[in-house]
Amino acid sequence: MKAVGYQKPGPITEEASLVDIDLPKPTATGRDLLVEVKAVSVNPIDYKIRRSTPPQDADWKVIGWDASGIVTEVGPEVTEFAVGDEVYYAGSLTRAGANSQFHLVDERIVGAKPKSLNWAEAAALPLTSITAWEALFDRLDVNRNVPGAARAIVIIGGAGGVGSIAVQIARRCTDLTVIATASRPETRDWVEGLGAHHVLDHSQPLAAQVEALGIGAPAFAFSTTHTDKHVGEIAAFIAPQGRFALIDDPKDLDIMQFKRKAVSIHHELMFTRPLFGTPDMDEQGKLLNAVSKMVDEGEIRTTLNEHWSPIDAANLKRAHTLLESGTAKGKVVLEGWQP
Repeated sequence: MKAVGYQKPGPITEEASLVDIDLPKPTATGRDLLVEVKAVSVNPIDYKIRRSTPPQDADWKVIGWDASGIVTEVGPEVTEFAVGDEVYYAGSLTRAGANSQFHLVDERIVGAKPKSLNWAEAAALPLTSITAWEALFDRLDVNRNVPGAARAIVIIGGAGGVGSIAVQIARRCTDLTVIATASRPETRDWVEGLGAHHVLDHSQPLAAQVEALGIGAPAFAFSTTHTDKHVGEIAAFIAPQGRFALIDDPKDLDIMQFKRKAVSIHHELMFTRPLFGTPDMDEQGKLLNAVSKMVDEGEIRTTLNEHWSPIDAANLKRAHTLLESGTAKGKVVLEGWQP
């Protein structure tokens, strides 16, 4: 089967950073589905792994954690899916990625693809939807009030992949006032189109902008990018006893500035459940099915913005380069394989 991988981690500018390769087609066992991959999207985790992690127990490392496709084979313990089902999912860090024609994935972290979306539109959603959903409802517990705080959330990086779906989920599934950040005219327009009540400029101090809204101190903050640059502003604007979640990897994070307000700090990593095989691992499949339902009912939309073909090393390099530039809006999706 066709695949894209690498043998040595390094910068995307190196010729061997991503290579078109041919690998044996895997076989489904246990609770695994073998999926014929139709489309994949690219996330920051892809380039972070590509830059830092060598192959283990294999000549090639295949990455990619977002896919849509058709189930072609099921393991003997599978109960939720059958051959021919159309699915979407984000996969697991402990296994080979989805940048391959056929891919093994545990059925518990797989959802039924939204019927109203094509392959590319569906592939844009899994990883970011799981991340946003878990951050909002499992980490921040946004349905539980913070005494005296405004029922509001500030989403930093509202135009990115996670921010784009977090704005929609927060708007459609909660009664929160959704405040998102964006700094360029095109990203501000994008975030407003997703339903944010207010859009702030994260290139300027945020606390003063939040105060100027006149709604009071927000109960929640969700930082999707450049947390180290914004942490002081977050500590300033968030309400006492508020809750703050982040998904990026700041080199330095001074959490002591949150102590006076007794703000709780929550890391979100959507790979945690499959990584440790937690007892509630199947929650990811359930929430993907919930997202599918909302999409098909017109409540939220895909965050696909760039759509390229085919899935090959050249286009994946192009996608990695765009994401590493920090200027991507929404999601970049690749679809189809060359014959």
